[in-house]
Amino acid sequence: MKKSELPEKTCVVCQRPFTWRKKWERCWDEVRYCSERCRRQRNTAQATDAQ
Repeated sequence: MKKSELPEKTCVVCQRPFTWRKKWERCWDEVRYCSERCRRQRNTAQATDAQ
C-alpha cells in the first residue's frame, strides 16, 4: 500500500494531518495526537479552547 493510500487524521492539538502508523494498528480509533509532544501539550490546548 502506498503512503498516500493510508488513513489520515488531524491532530487535536496542532491541527496538522498525520497518517496511520504500524504501531497504531490495533488502536487507530483511539489515536488523537500526532506525536508524544502533542499528547503532553493536550491540557494546554484544552485550557485555551475553554476560554
